Amino acid sequence: MSFQIKFHQIRAFVEVARHGSIRGASRTLGVSQPALTKSIRELETGMGAQLFVRRSQGVALTVCGDSFFQHACLILEELRAARESIAQTLGEFRGQVNIGLGASISRSLMPTAIANFQRQHPEVKVRIVEGQLVSMIDELRQGKLDFTINTWYRGPWEREFSFEKLLEKRFAIFARPDHPAIDARHLSQLGACRWAMPSPQGSYFRQMEEFFQRHDIQPDIGVVCETFTSSINLAARSDYLTVLPEDMGQDIQHRGLLKRVKIQELLPMAGYYLIQRRDTPPTPLTALLISHFRRLCAFQEPTIPFSEPGECVTH
Repeated sequence: MSFQIKFHQIRAFVEVARHGSIRGASRTLGVSQPALTKSIRELETGMGAQLFVRRSQGVALTVCGDSFFQHACLILEELRAARESIAQTLGEFRGQVNIGLGASISRSLMPTAIANFQRQHPEVKVRIVEGQLVSMIDELRQGKLDFTINTWYRGPWEREFSFEKLLEKRFAIFARPDHPAIDARHLSQLGACRWAMPSPQGSYFRQMEEFFQRHDIQPDIGVVCETFTSSINLAARSDYLTVLPEDMGQDIQHRGLLKRVKIQELLPMAGYYLIQRRDTPPTPLTALLISHFRRLCAFQEPTIPFSEPGECVTH
């Protein structure tokens, strides 16, 4: 007879893996350490594989344990989502929606979308993770994120996730107002400059690589920035050029720090996509929040008018 994994064994395994110790998991679950140890041993015996390596300072996952951890987390998240979906279908609008957003979406559409959503359902919690798609893949896989709105470049994830294009944003080159190359009008005039660029793991970076190649430019990328905040601060206080969404230039908070370098060549448009797991339908509340983002995206202009000569563009 095949081994039947029990729910409490999965919970025990996941918490021990997350804490790296039986003691930490015991406190979180309110279960005695001997009981947790017994659950883990039963699980390992039943699966015929060692899941943890015991160490003096706790435990660590084996290769088999790491593989099982991905599935176990997804099982727990799926059960949570299933419970919440049933409760929401029955009219009990409680629970939590977990979303990932690219920084530009977080700064532009997110405040209105979340405010509108919570006016309807103030008792629902929303967790927001900000970053690039590549940093969110594992949480999407494990069900810890219900969806993300982010840039996307064709890669290895098409079979796992669905991609719905919501809007496009134009990017542009920015520098401090007194940068030596601020009056450049062609990309070729920026060949000797140093650049602070988005992470090479990000989808828009790949579009920029192709853009530079088409114009026979090999930029000197001295710094790679994981966040727009890093890019803004570095460009505002040094001679680095950076690449940012044009609409971030409307953010009054940083007025006067940066100015757009108005070269004639247009940078690639960045497509922003609603990205979800293919095999899991959204809960009613998740679908409602998605509808708020869709509605706002429908009214977004694909480009932002260029600044007038001499006007500082801010972030």
